[in-house]
Amino acid sequence: MYRYFGEILTRSAAGALASDTALPAAAAAAAASSSSSSLLLVPPQPRGVRRYAAAAAGDKADDPNFFRMVEGFFDRGASIVEDKLIEDLRTRETPEQKRNRVRGILRIIKPCNHVLSVCFPIKRDNGEWEVVEGYRAQHSQHRTPCKGGIRYSPDVSVDEDNELEKITRRFTIELAKKGFIGPGIDVPAPDMSTGEREMSWIADTYANTIAHTDINAHACVTGKPISQGGIHGRISATGRGVFHGIENFIQEASYMSMVGLTPGFQDKTFIVQGFGNVGLHSMRYLHRFGAKCVGVGEIDGSIYNAEGIDPKQLEDYKLQHGTIVGFPGAKPYEGSILEADCHILIPAAGEKQLTRNNAPRIKAKIIAEGANGPTTPDADKVFLENNVMVIPDMYLNAGGVTVSYFEWLKNLNHVSYGRLTFKYERDSNYHLLMSVQESLERKFWEQGGPIPVVPTADFQARVAVSHAHHHTHARTHARTH
Repeated sequence: MYRYFGEILTRSAAGALASDTALPAAAAAAAASSSSSSLLLVPPQPRGVRRYAAAAAGDKADDPNFFRMVEGFFDRGASIVEDKLIEDLRTRETPEQKRNRVRGILRIIKPCNHVLSVCFPIKRDNGEWEVVEGYRAQHSQHRTPCKGGIRYSPDVSVDEDNELEKITRRFTIELAKKGFIGPGIDVPAPDMSTGEREMSWIADTYANTIAHTDINAHACVTGKPISQGGIHGRISATGRGVFHGIENFIQEASYMSMVGLTPGFQDKTFIVQGFGNVGLHSMRYLHRFGAKCVGVGEIDGSIYNAEGIDPKQLEDYKLQHGTIVGFPGAKPYEGSILEADCHILIPAAGEKQLTRNNAPRIKAKIIAEGANGPTTPDADKVFLENNVMVIPDMYLNAGGVTVSYFEWLKNLNHVSYGRLTFKYERDSNYHLLMSVQESLERKFWEQGGPIPVVPTADFQARVAVSHAHHHTHARTHARTH
């Protein structure tokens, strides 16, 4: 897949962590972005380290350690980009010194700088005590604050919302005590199994405890509800980024000719694995621009309709029934939805979904990685051999962090986007009307006195729409060029 990026981009959202010491499995998974967190109730098993060749070899089941997998992809990307970096280095060093410099920088980028592991007890509603284990990994502090998602492990079995709230608030305190959260230190965001609610708990806990005197305290986390400093467009931002990432390639005839497709969305079909936040909004935008969704897969079942599936109808059905199974606008799909016929496949669920076992049966010509690390190294080799374009997760997931950045800025500026622009436009319109009125009065004063200029209903409505537009859409375009 690197050839489609001029062979200069590496894969995976943080590229790669490879600490010299073994990390627990959950910490290794958490370390797959510049800063990320993980919570679980099951003690993890320690894992070792290996490079791309070893990761690609894998086990018979092609289930490599995720930590090793992203490390291997980093090694591959570094080997591809090294010569170009040396060529672009403008220093008065010898070629050998330049190569040593570049290799040194790549070695600095590669390891995960900090990993925090915490354990704390929680009393459950039934009176039992549970020990919760959590991790926060900070890949690099080269540019602060660190940024990354917080996810809950599928192994966490919490029955009540108040238990989940206890865990989240306590985890926030543990992060704050160790200096792993703060507007200028480390800013978490939602990830799998977390959303606005969990982010609001984090912000509230941080702002009312350790940072109770900090005016910028609510900038400690992004993905918050609008009423608590969030920003419009954040929920759909990652899915929108997936769409724009696909758009940048599918509109280019040179790229499409490589995989035997014509440019544009109009004649394309796609399948989404995972109908969560990323999958839903990716489906919405692709559908809006003319592509046809023919299949959707979830953990409890898959559906397929060659004539197309309407995203709004499917969303409403899932909200009502809690599942996509039984959706009247499609039929149940027996077998793996990943292997169904389509042009674009969007794995937007868990990691390691595309392996050497199923890669030869994938019919899609474009794989857009909406999830983190859904393709194993062995599967990647198969796709390269079969001339399948793989657009990596590091690129396609940029929409969420882009809009998170705008939310962070909004919290630091303490002014909502659009307010200053609206005030300026309102004042400009007022002065425009006054200038018209004064001009008319100077011309016709002797004939009838003051001549009031009253805005029409359409003009007033346009101003109102402009106001709403600024509050709803300003700075939320998650284009990932």
